[in-house]
Amino acid sequence: MRVDLFDFDLPEASIALRPPEPRDAGRLLVVRPGAPPEDRVVRDLASLLSPRDALVFNDTRVIPARLHGIRHRKNATGLRMEAMLHLREAPDRWRAFARPGKRLAVGDRLVLGADASEPLTARIVEKGEGGEVVLRFEASGPDLDAAIALAGTLPLPPYIAGKRPADARDAVDYQTVYAREPGAVAAPTAGLHFSQSLLAAIDAAGIARHSVTLHVGAGTFLPVKAEDTADHRMHAEIGVLDAATAEALNAVRAGGGRVVAVGTTALRLLESAADAEGVLHAFSGPTDIFITPGTPIRAVDSLMTNFHLPRSTLFMLVSAFSGLETMRAAYAHAIAGGYRFYSYGDSSLLFPAAPR
Repeated sequence: MRVDLFDFDLPEASIALRPPEPRDAGRLLVVRPGAPPEDRVVRDLASLLSPRDALVFNDTRVIPARLHGIRHRKNATGLRMEAMLHLREAPDRWRAFARPGKRLAVGDRLVLGADASEPLTARIVEKGEGGEVVLRFEASGPDLDAAIALAGTLPLPPYIAGKRPADARDAVDYQTVYAREPGAVAAPTAGLHFSQSLLAAIDAAGIARHSVTLHVGAGTFLPVKAEDTADHRMHAEIGVLDAATAEALNAVRAGGGRVVAVGTTALRLLESAADAEGVLHAFSGPTDIFITPGTPIRAVDSLMTNFHLPRSTLFMLVSAFSGLETMRAAYAHAIAGGYRFYSYGDSSLLFPAAPR
């Protein structure tokens, strides 16, 4: 499909730079194809679902994956650079987006986190397109994890980081209250709306809660530069769905309930783990699934998600779920109604164009 079909005008003032307070006070746009959008608030979520339904959360935890440092090369002056980690490939290796990419080369030695008490040392062992590199660190495993935690900074999305630096508030705000498994370099932002009181209300309503893990990569922020979706390459992300959770979610649907994905990351993992009949199976490993209109949605019956960038893979995904014209109309309603967009913005509850 043509990428320009997923374009729309978004006023700069619609981009949220801080989250709603409290977390569950954000607005929630309920989108049912064939019906007018319904304006609600996030804390209404339990009343919009049934006790037979199950919410699926992504329990990944954001790590401080942005590393500033200096490149050292024989017979060359030190070059200040930045690396954004986005996919771990081995105990001592990370794939990263580096800047300035054109001035870096295989074999370069990097000292990262120069302002930290114990800076990290790495070498570039592979270089790809668009500034992507593979870094081999001197530290490995848990030692490397601990060093990154000390040397790195929180990787706020570029549409926020370009307007203000990360601060102490972001260390809390840009993490879900149920974050457990370290490894993401971007938050599963639909989950940022959940407070402990909202989770308690969901439990009280008899709605089941399950967790999966998909470590969100920085590739989620990359613009789609191709003119056709067929020419766009998704970056892989590591995910896990255990057998017990897969069995429990299959039982929910068999009993007439709905599987409600909290965020596009949870949906992408579930769809990666589903067979042609929509039956979920245990999954562990990388997924680069790219969901666009025409891609069948087999395992998810409803989706809670924030409002996404024009021409982004995420807007393509929601258009695949509820229909492109439905989502264009919903986004026009949201913009006109003053909804806040992107990671710290408001949310939506989407229902499919063709219910299962």
